[in-house]
Amino acid sequence: MKRVIFKSVPFDKKLVTLALESGVDAVMVEAAKADDVRALGRVTVITPEDMTVVELKEKADEEVAVKAVKDGKSVVLRKGWEIIPVENILAQVDSLALECESLDRAVLAAGILERGCDTVVVLPEGAADLKRIVAELKLSQGTMDLQAATVTAIESTGLGHRVCVDTISMLKRGQGMLVGNSSAFTFLVHAETESNPYVAARPFRINAGAVHAYTQMPGDKTTYLEELRSGTDVLIVGADGATSLATVGRVKVEVRPMLLITAEVRTPDGVKTGQVFLQNAETIRVVSDKGAPVSVVTLKEGDKILVRTDEAGRHFGMRIKEEIKEG
Repeated sequence: MKRVIFKSVPFDKKLVTLALESGVDAVMVEAAKADDVRALGRVTVITPEDMTVVELKEKADEEVAVKAVKDGKSVVLRKGWEIIPVENILAQVDSLALECESLDRAVLAAGILERGCDTVVVLPEGAADLKRIVAELKLSQGTMDLQAATVTAIESTGLGHRVCVDTISMLKRGQGMLVGNSSAFTFLVHAETESNPYVAARPFRINAGAVHAYTQMPGDKTTYLEELRSGTDVLIVGADGATSLATVGRVKVEVRPMLLITAEVRTPDGVKTGQVFLQNAETIRVVSDKGAPVSVVTLKEGDKILVRTDEAGRHFGMRIKEEIKEG
């Protein structure tokens, strides 16, 4: 996740307010205006003196930037930087900030050498793009490869403790969380964005599955659903594979009737099979291979639904290389 700083020099109250509403990590203003920013909201305030500005005009400027970073200084490259010099610097340092004046430049800065700079300093002329910059750099988690799996069995399994995840975000049609009995085979469980004659939509909610199930998390990690807590960032995945973050507002664990859904994916190496326990209720949905939500009560053997397959092997949610079999 990238750090986003908004530079408001000279100080502009309207732009600073916009920056706070957009969710930036810090605001840069003149030292005399720091208290004015703090009066508007809780946010880190820095001054221009806190960062060493380097303008890349010639090859020697790259060496200046690298030396300053290695000396422990926070370095920001002045707007107008070009990709090759930034690549040369990033190859030698772990931390670097770039000034950006638009969404396109911010996205470019975040992706140079694949890892990109760790901090983007958005200039006042980029204020119109600020909300999109924050969403792209702080919420987007890239794209996940989803596959179409064939449902092979749907069984009633009695009562179990299921986890209902209420986020502080309004999710959209096609979005949900990846959940499964194994971290190597997870199902896209849809958010409750759909209404019916009996229950209103709850677009902030994912009725995610049984307490023991894995869910995919940011940073290529997994966790058990039962371990989710208020304030935890969870990974939201769309039917198109696009990902973002949402913060958990509340977790409800309740005893409910459950279904065991089994599906399989055929690969060049053979057949992969996965399972997930979901509550037996009309409002619980998986996602079809066409991207549409499908209620578990109407799901049939032979239906195609979206899943993610991966290599097995996790320890405390971290990927490990180990011979492991989950059933």
